[in-house]
Amino acid sequence: MIIDPNTLNGPDKQHYLQHIIAPRPICFASTMDHAGHINLSPFSFFNLFSTNPPVVIFSPSRRVRDNTTKHTLQNVLEVPEVAINIVDYDMVQQVSLASCEYPKDANEFIKAGFTTEQSQLIRPPLVKESKAKMECRVLEVKPLGSGGGAGNLVICEVLLLHINETLLDGNNKIDQRKLQHVARLGGNWYCRVDTTNLFEVEKPNTQLGMGMDALPGVIRNSTVLTGNDLGILANGTGMPARDPDFNDAVLAALPYPENNEERRLAVHQYAQQLIRSGETGKAWQVLLTLL
Repeated sequence: MIIDPNTLNGPDKQHYLQHIIAPRPICFASTMDHAGHINLSPFSFFNLFSTNPPVVIFSPSRRVRDNTTKHTLQNVLEVPEVAINIVDYDMVQQVSLASCEYPKDANEFIKAGFTTEQSQLIRPPLVKESKAKMECRVLEVKPLGSGGGAGNLVICEVLLLHINETLLDGNNKIDQRKLQHVARLGGNWYCRVDTTNLFEVEKPNTQLGMGMDALPGVIRNSTVLTGNDLGILANGTGMPARDPDFNDAVLAALPYPENNEERRLAVHQYAQQLIRSGETGKAWQVLLTLL
């Protein structure tokens, strides 16, 4: 199916884009107006865009159904400061409650049962229950349109980070496994990041991976190895040399002694098991027997 977004109505455009551009981190924004009224609201159009200077952007879009603006947008135009509180699984239901469209003078901290914590450099308070939060100065608010669904980029400079010590490892760095992020998908769907779905991908920051085109055809054209499997092999800086002393009982026990298609299939299947268990070097030695 091919869709021209300009042919869709607002709700359908929102549906398709928010379902496929996901997961999206959640900015739980605390803001304040000139009169001192506090607003607390979540936004999933949010991300990090610079580390030097440290800049994050979130977007309180105009409402699709009636083209009205949100209190958060009104507040940052009056008081250009925002406390951005990171959402984890322990607080997601309260965060959802805070997204209700309460009247301007309602305090979502009270409505959603959160505790205010005094900021050090800005006026809006922090959410005490959040394990990671940022005090930010609003540098610019950039409207992206005037119709329902149009975004308003709130460009923020991070002035101060607050990080709960329970998230830290022995070197005072954040242990990703300890912060169970929650992110937005489409409709009512969310996702939770925890140790059951975390995985690492080695990034060759200093040396170039050889690339898929450098893999021998007998490996590159495998009907067993997936793009992910081949990507792991191709991220190496070059093909390893064959180890003349390599001896593997599983390889030796394969039932196809000749280098025919059946044996290639069996070798690829075994190599795939090794790659997915993190034994890439051993997988290479197994695959090199086909060359």
